[in-house]
Amino acid sequence: MRIRGFAPSTPCWVELTTSNPDDAAGFYAGLFGWQVEGDRFLLDGRAVAGISRPRPERPEGWLTYLAADDLEAMIKDVTQAYGKQLSLPDDRRDARSAIVADASGAMFGLWESNGFAGAQVRGEPGAMEWSDLITDDVDAAERFYGSAFGWTLTHEFGSAEWLSEAHDSVAGLITGRYDVRWQPSFQVADASETIDRCAGLGGRVVTGPVEMGLGHYAEMIDPQGHPFAVTAPAHRPVELSVAYNDTIGMELTYGG
Repeated sequence: MRIRGFAPSTPCWVELTTSNPDDAAGFYAGLFGWQVEGDRFLLDGRAVAGISRPRPERPEGWLTYLAADDLEAMIKDVTQAYGKQLSLPDDRRDARSAIVADASGAMFGLWESNGFAGAQVRGEPGAMEWSDLITDDVDAAERFYGSAFGWTLTHEFGSAEWLSEAHDSVAGLITGRYDVRWQPSFQVADASETIDRCAGLGGRVVTGPVEMGLGHYAEMIDPQGHPFAVTAPAHRPVELSVAYNDTIGMELTYGG
Protein backbone atom coordinates (compact mmCIF):
# COMPACT_ATOMS: atom_id res chain seq x y z
CA MET A 1 0.00 0.00 0.00
CA ARG A 2 1.38 3.38 -1.03
CA ILE A 3 2.06 5.82 1.84
CA ARG A 4 2.13 9.58 1.28
CA GLY A 5 2.42 10.99 4.79
CA PHE A 6 2.49 10.34 8.53
CA ALA A 7 0.82 11.89 11.54
CA PRO A 8 3.14 13.88 13.82
CA SER A 9 5.04 11.87 16.45
CA THR A 10 4.48 8.52 14.70
CA PRO A 11 7.20 6.22 13.28
CA CYS A 12 7.75 7.22 9.66
CA TRP A 13 11.22 5.99 8.69
CA VAL A 14 13.94 3.56 9.73
CA GLU A 15 17.61 3.73 8.82
CA LEU A 16 20.45 1.24 9.07
CA THR A 17 23.87 2.62 9.93
CA THR A 18 26.64 0.22 9.02
CA SER A 19 30.36 0.27 8.27
CA ASN A 20 29.79 -2.49 5.67
CA PRO A 21 27.05 -1.14 3.38
CA ASP A 22 27.85 -3.56 0.55
CA ASP A 23 27.50 -6.60 2.82
CA ALA A 24 24.32 -5.17 4.35
CA ALA A 25 22.86 -4.52 0.91
CA GLY A 26 23.49 -8.14 -0.07
CA PHE A 27 21.90 -9.52 3.09
CA TYR A 28 18.73 -7.43 2.92
CA ALA A 29 18.41 -7.98 -0.83
CA GLY A 30 18.35 -11.71 -0.16
CA LEU A 31 16.03 -11.43 2.83
CA PHE A 32 13.49 -8.83 1.67
CA GLY A 33 14.23 -8.24 -2.03
CA TRP A 34 15.54 -4.72 -1.40
CA GLN A 35 17.73 -2.72 -3.76
CA VAL A 36 19.98 0.20 -2.81
CA GLU A 37 19.79 3.61 -4.45
CA GLY A 38 22.03 6.20 -2.82
CA ASP A 39 21.15 6.36 0.87
CA ARG A 40 17.89 4.39 0.58
CA PHE A 41 16.72 0.80 0.37
CA LEU A 42 14.01 0.38 -2.27
CA LEU A 43 11.31 -2.24 -2.72
CA ASP A 44 9.97 -2.31 -6.29
CA GLY A 45 11.21 1.25 -6.74
CA ARG A 46 9.66 2.65 -3.53
CA ALA A 47 11.70 3.73 -0.50
CA VAL A 48 11.33 1.46 2.54
CA ALA A 49 14.38 2.30 4.69
CA GLY A 50 17.60 4.28 4.77
CA ILE A 51 21.24 3.23 4.87
CA SER A 52 24.20 5.29 6.07
CA ARG A 53 27.71 5.04 7.49
CA PRO A 54 28.52 5.55 11.19
CA ARG A 55 29.35 8.99 12.55
CA PRO A 56 30.15 10.24 16.07
CA GLU A 57 26.55 10.84 17.12
CA ARG A 58 25.18 7.83 15.27
CA PRO A 59 26.55 4.35 16.10
CA GLU A 60 25.83 1.26 14.00
CA GLY A 61 22.40 -0.36 13.97
CA TRP A 62 18.79 0.34 13.07
CA LEU A 63 17.26 3.69 14.05
CA THR A 64 13.53 4.53 14.14
CA TYR A 65 12.46 8.08 13.19
CA LEU A 66 9.28 9.85 14.32
CA ALA A 67 7.53 12.34 12.04
CA ALA A 68 7.96 15.99 13.02
CA ASP A 69 5.96 18.93 11.70
CA ASP A 70 8.44 21.31 13.34
CA LEU A 71 11.85 19.75 14.05
CA GLU A 72 13.08 22.37 16.49
CA ALA A 73 9.81 22.34 18.43
CA MET A 74 9.88 18.55 18.75
CA ILE A 75 13.50 18.63 19.93
CA LYS A 76 12.37 21.05 22.62
CA ASP A 77 9.53 18.66 23.60
CA VAL A 78 12.11 15.87 23.99
CA THR A 79 14.51 17.87 26.14
CA GLN A 80 11.72 19.29 28.32
CA ALA A 81 10.67 15.68 29.03
CA TYR A 82 14.25 15.02 30.25
CA GLY A 83 15.43 13.42 27.02
CA LYS A 84 18.62 14.45 25.22
CA GLN A 85 19.46 16.01 21.88
CA LEU A 86 22.35 14.00 20.39
CA SER A 87 22.82 15.81 17.07
CA LEU A 88 22.15 19.15 15.47
CA PRO A 89 19.42 19.30 12.79
CA ASP A 90 20.77 17.77 9.60
CA ASP A 91 19.66 18.62 6.04
CA ARG A 92 18.89 15.40 4.19
CA ARG A 93 17.57 14.60 0.74
CA ASP A 94 14.10 16.27 0.84
CA ALA A 95 14.01 16.17 4.65
CA ARG A 96 15.61 17.40 7.88
CA SER A 97 16.44 15.15 10.81
CA ALA A 98 17.93 15.08 14.28
CA ILE A 99 18.93 12.29 16.66
CA VAL A 100 17.67 12.31 20.23
CA ALA A 101 17.32 9.91 23.15
CA ASP A 102 14.58 9.37 25.70
CA ALA A 103 15.10 9.78 29.45
CA SER A 104 16.43 6.20 29.74
CA GLY A 105 18.85 6.54 26.82
CA ALA A 106 16.91 4.82 24.02
CA MET A 107 18.03 6.55 20.82
CA PHE A 108 15.61 7.54 18.04
CA GLY A 109 15.36 10.12 15.31
CA LEU A 110 13.04 12.98 14.39
CA TRP A 111 12.16 13.45 10.72
CA GLU A 112 10.76 16.64 9.19
CA SER A 113 9.59 16.20 5.62
CA ASN A 114 10.64 18.63 2.93
CA GLY A 115 9.10 16.58 0.15
CA PHE A 116 10.05 13.12 1.46
CA ALA A 117 7.83 12.00 4.35
CA GLY A 118 9.47 8.60 4.97
CA ALA A 119 8.56 5.03 4.03
CA GLN A 120 6.59 4.98 0.80
CA VAL A 121 4.93 1.60 1.25
CA ARG A 122 3.31 -0.28 4.16
CA GLY A 123 1.23 -3.37 4.59
CA GLU A 124 3.12 -5.72 2.28
CA PRO A 125 6.11 -8.07 2.60
CA GLY A 126 9.45 -6.27 2.77
CA ALA A 127 7.99 -3.01 4.11
CA MET A 128 8.42 -1.41 7.52
CA GLU A 129 5.60 -2.73 9.69
CA TRP A 130 6.15 -1.59 13.26
CA SER A 131 8.65 -0.33 15.84
CA ASP A 132 9.00 -1.42 19.45
CA LEU A 133 10.60 0.31 22.39
CA ILE A 134 12.68 -2.21 24.31
CA THR A 135 13.03 -1.25 27.97
CA ASP A 136 12.52 -2.66 31.46
CA ASP A 137 11.79 0.76 32.98
CA VAL A 138 8.18 1.03 31.89
CA ASP A 139 7.35 3.79 34.36
CA ALA A 140 10.13 6.03 32.99
CA ALA A 141 9.00 5.29 29.43
CA GLU A 142 5.39 6.23 30.22
CA ARG A 143 6.50 9.50 31.78
CA PHE A 144 8.78 10.45 28.90
CA TYR A 145 6.62 9.52 25.90
CA GLY A 146 3.47 10.80 27.60
CA SER A 147 5.10 14.16 28.29
CA ALA A 148 6.96 14.53 24.98
CA PHE A 149 4.32 13.19 22.55
CA GLY A 150 1.10 12.61 24.45
CA TRP A 151 1.36 8.82 24.12
CA THR A 152 -0.38 6.41 26.48
CA LEU A 153 0.41 2.74 27.06
CA THR A 154 -2.28 0.08 26.70
CA HIS A 155 -2.33 -3.73 26.78
CA GLU A 156 -4.37 -5.32 23.99
CA PHE A 157 -4.12 -8.51 21.92
CA GLY A 158 -1.58 -9.93 24.39
CA SER A 159 1.03 -7.18 23.99
CA ALA A 160 1.77 -3.62 25.11
CA GLU A 161 1.12 -0.83 22.62
CA TRP A 162 1.63 2.91 22.56
CA LEU A 163 -1.41 4.95 21.58
CA SER A 164 -1.28 8.47 20.16
CA GLU A 165 -3.39 11.32 21.52
CA ALA A 166 -5.97 10.27 18.89
CA HIS A 167 -5.92 6.73 20.39
CA ASP A 168 -4.29 5.20 17.30
CA SER A 169 -1.70 2.45 17.80
CA VAL A 170 1.70 3.87 16.89
CA ALA A 171 4.33 1.53 18.38
CA GLY A 172 4.90 -1.33 20.79
CA LEU A 173 6.79 -1.97 24.01
CA ILE A 174 8.86 -5.07 24.87
CA THR A 175 10.40 -5.89 28.25
CA GLY A 176 12.76 -8.61 29.44
CA ARG A 177 15.56 -7.98 26.91
CA TYR A 178 17.95 -6.24 29.37
CA ASP A 179 18.43 -3.51 26.82
CA VAL A 180 17.16 0.00 26.09
CA ARG A 181 16.59 0.78 22.41
CA TRP A 182 14.08 1.06 19.59
CA GLN A 183 13.74 -1.93 17.27
CA PRO A 184 12.03 -1.95 13.85
CA SER A 185 9.93 -4.82 12.53
CA PHE A 186 9.43 -5.61 8.84
CA GLN A 187 6.47 -7.47 7.36
CA VAL A 188 7.05 -10.88 5.78
CA ALA A 189 4.71 -13.43 4.26
CA ASP A 190 5.93 -16.35 6.38
CA ALA A 191 8.00 -15.99 9.56
CA SER A 192 9.40 -19.54 9.56
CA GLU A 193 10.49 -19.31 5.93
CA THR A 194 12.14 -15.94 6.61
CA ILE A 195 14.02 -17.42 9.60
CA ASP A 196 15.45 -20.14 7.34
CA ARG A 197 16.43 -17.57 4.73
CA CYS A 198 18.07 -15.35 7.38
CA ALA A 199 20.23 -18.25 8.59
CA GLY A 200 21.19 -19.11 5.01
CA LEU A 201 22.35 -15.53 4.46
CA GLY A 202 24.56 -15.51 7.55
CA GLY A 203 22.18 -13.95 10.07
CA ARG A 204 20.79 -15.60 13.17
CA VAL A 205 17.53 -15.78 15.08
CA VAL A 206 17.23 -14.45 18.64
CA THR A 207 13.67 -15.53 19.38
CA GLY A 208 10.61 -16.85 17.61
CA PRO A 209 8.57 -17.28 15.71
CA VAL A 210 5.99 -16.65 18.42
CA GLU A 211 2.37 -15.60 18.15
CA MET A 212 2.08 -11.99 19.26
CA GLY A 213 -0.97 -9.82 18.78
CA LEU A 214 -2.44 -10.53 15.36
CA GLY A 215 0.57 -12.21 13.78
CA HIS A 216 3.77 -14.21 14.16
CA TYR A 217 6.88 -12.43 15.34
CA ALA A 218 10.61 -13.22 15.32
CA GLU A 219 13.69 -11.27 16.36
CA MET A 220 16.86 -11.60 14.29
CA ILE A 221 20.40 -10.27 14.00
CA ASP A 222 21.99 -9.56 10.62
CA PRO A 223 25.55 -10.72 9.81
CA GLN A 224 26.96 -7.35 11.00
CA GLY A 225 25.33 -7.78 14.42
CA HIS A 226 22.38 -5.39 13.99
CA PRO A 227 19.11 -6.57 15.61
CA PHE A 228 15.71 -6.22 13.95
CA ALA A 229 12.41 -8.12 13.83
CA VAL A 230 9.94 -9.52 11.33
CA THR A 231 6.17 -9.89 11.57
CA ALA A 232 3.94 -12.17 9.52
CA PRO A 233 0.21 -11.34 9.73
CA ALA A 234 -1.89 -14.28 10.87
CA HIS A 235 -4.47 -15.32 8.29
CA ARG A 236 -7.54 -16.44 10.19
CA PRO A 237 -10.63 -17.65 8.30
CA VAL A 238 -13.83 -15.81 9.08
CA GLU A 239 -17.14 -17.65 9.08
CA LEU A 240 -20.41 -15.82 8.49
CA SER A 241 -23.65 -17.36 9.71
CA VAL A 242 -27.09 -16.08 8.79
CA ALA A 243 -30.11 -16.76 10.98
CA TYR A 244 -33.62 -15.37 11.46
CA ASN A 245 -35.67 -14.96 14.59
CA ASP A 246 -39.00 -13.27 15.36
CA THR A 247 -37.43 -10.66 17.68
CA ILE A 248 -34.69 -9.03 15.59
CA GLY A 249 -35.27 -10.51 12.17
CA MET A 250 -32.17 -11.26 10.11
CA GLU A 251 -29.06 -11.89 12.28
CA LEU A 252 -25.47 -12.08 11.01
CA THR A 253 -22.88 -13.82 13.20
CA TYR A 254 -19.12 -13.65 12.57
CA GLY A 255 -16.89 -16.44 13.78
CA GLY A 256 -13.53 -18.00 13.08
